[in-house]
Amino acid sequence: MDFRKRRKTAGLLAFCLFFLNCGEKSSKSAEVLHQVTEEHLEAVLFNEVSLEDKFWKPRLKIQADTLVPFALDKTMPAVENLEKTAKFLKGDTTDLPFPHRYIASDLYKVMEGAALSLMENPNKELEKRLDGIIDIIGNAQQEDGYLYEAHITGVSKDHDHWGGGGMGDKPYSYVLHSHELYNMGHMYEAAIAYYRSTGKDTWLKIAEKNAQHINKVFFLGDSNYNDGKPVNQAPGHQELEIALVKLNHATGKQLYLDMAKKFLDIRGKTFIPEGEGVMAPTYAQQHLPVSEQTTAVGHAVRAAYMYAAMADVGALTNNKEYDHALNSIWQNIVDTRMHITGGLGAIHGIEGFGAEYELPNKEAYNETCAAVGNVLFNHRMFLEHRDAKYMDVAEVALFNNSLAGMNLNGNRFFYVNPLESDGTTPFNQGKAGRAPWFGTACCPSNLARLLPQVSGMMYAHTDDDIYVTLYASNHTEIALKDGKVNLHQTSNYPFEGNVTLELNPEKKQEFTLRLRIPTWAQDKFVPGLLYSYTEPNKQGFSLKVNGKSEPIIMEKGFATINRTWAPKDLVELKLPMPVKFNQAIEQVQADRNRIAVTRGPLVYCAEGVDNSGSVQRFFIDQLPTSQSMQTETMSDGLMNNITEISLPVKSNEGNMVMEEKMTLIPYYAWNNRGDSSMIVWFPKDIKKP
Repeated sequence: MDFRKRRKTAGLLAFCLFFLNCGEKSSKSAEVLHQVTEEHLEAVLFNEVSLEDKFWKPRLKIQADTLVPFALDKTMPAVENLEKTAKFLKGDTTDLPFPHRYIASDLYKVMEGAALSLMENPNKELEKRLDGIIDIIGNAQQEDGYLYEAHITGVSKDHDHWGGGGMGDKPYSYVLHSHELYNMGHMYEAAIAYYRSTGKDTWLKIAEKNAQHINKVFFLGDSNYNDGKPVNQAPGHQELEIALVKLNHATGKQLYLDMAKKFLDIRGKTFIPEGEGVMAPTYAQQHLPVSEQTTAVGHAVRAAYMYAAMADVGALTNNKEYDHALNSIWQNIVDTRMHITGGLGAIHGIEGFGAEYELPNKEAYNETCAAVGNVLFNHRMFLEHRDAKYMDVAEVALFNNSLAGMNLNGNRFFYVNPLESDGTTPFNQGKAGRAPWFGTACCPSNLARLLPQVSGMMYAHTDDDIYVTLYASNHTEIALKDGKVNLHQTSNYPFEGNVTLELNPEKKQEFTLRLRIPTWAQDKFVPGLLYSYTEPNKQGFSLKVNGKSEPIIMEKGFATINRTWAPKDLVELKLPMPVKFNQAIEQVQADRNRIAVTRGPLVYCAEGVDNSGSVQRFFIDQLPTSQSMQTETMSDGLMNNITEISLPVKSNEGNMVMEEKMTLIPYYAWNNRGDSSMIVWFPKDIKKP
């Protein structure tokens, strides 16, 4: 069978859970999945949506041609560590790996991105390279399934981190920070992606061998570990839980779903750390059982991965025990703890959530990985609840904070994403701008695996409903109960809000088309209480079918059209994109008496390179009129096809107030033309120098 053409036959929970039906299912697993299919939306997989747009399609080319090979080269030290571990297991102790807790995870994420790109762009040379690395991984794995280079070779004793040995002195002795389970989670995801792309199961078998080892050691007891007693402790850094759900999908084995739920359910029960900072019980969300947590706390990436896993497991087991916690946490994030860019985890040190409304600009952390986690969490929540507000948050986090993490060439990166910079002060792991790589390279490797899957967030469906959730020129085919529907979408989103959909069902058939009407096109930029437009949005959206206006019937953020559709039916959605000004709730001290500029789903910023010097000199004491503002499509080099905004402002330099024109670009595109100042939130009155 051609695995590149194998299609899904059961429901999915999220775009990143596209691995369903890669193997035979046990009857018990099939029964569970059947229940899910009837009750939940099915995402249209990314490899079943062909992009034709000017925004995402070029990024996929950059991902395949630049980011993947570049990142694979950068992660070669992890390959060398694995190779030295394999030699050690064969008796060669002359050249041991250097001690590191999580470098392997960066390699696995890049390999996942490479595997995903193979699905759309077969590349024998790349496939051969991955096969070679997979052989090394297999040789570095112990016979019992354990795979962690530092403990296998004993070099962990040389790694002193936080004064207590960041790995522990033997396997699973320091689960809180060792990343043993985190690394394996990313390996599972990559192995499944490679299996899905190529049909080769060598790596999948390595992953299963490790998962069965972990189940034995953590929940049954293994005489070779922890004195034979079950470790019974949740991962310090969450991720394994998501991967186990995917492994359940890929193999149909109930064991892996059961393991994911066990790891969630013991968190905050069997082990609660004591201390402050990275040793605090809140840091890895271990302060309470997950079903009792109601606010977002601790390390933001760990938190977002855990929330995503809770949504997965709750849906697959048809269990509502996590619902109250997830709904409360989501509301807490959008009401008190999220930057307007969709960034999470504003606080340095813990890389995580601070107090409610603690959302600094220059000092904001907003790790790129946390924004990716925000996308994963919200897409799952949408598929669970069928409410557009979750996709509104996912979209903002995707277009703004996530995309800002990589330059337009695909070879320089942000780990940290502040909302203001003077252009000289370091904020990005010792740099004032983008870096070619990081010692901790989770962010660029995360983008390598996210970008190919974005088209998997564009559509979802039930037996007789089609949900259009993100807009971009593309075509796809969706199988409904009464027949297949070919759908062709045309749009220059996110820079223009006109969307045309041509529907071609196999035959005339009745179904409901649901088009997401973003929050930004209504009363505020993003859901939640944190941000609002300074003036009411007066430009409403409109909808036509075959040239005739269609009455707007809204359900959970979707404009719904139920009718009998015929071939070549044409739907036109118009989402006006005026420049909008935003204000933050009074409790956000950093944004008091300031405004931010948005257009459509994009946050805009001013950058020094466009404005002849420091942009901190600008202030906006009165809102510009629509007649005084201009939007223009840029045509220069990297900035080609990007819409810029110019508007009148005042500046203050040397106590001299002047009237000027200020140019703004999308936040995701800043720092692509050298290091210069940048600002998102503009003062409303004069600032003394």
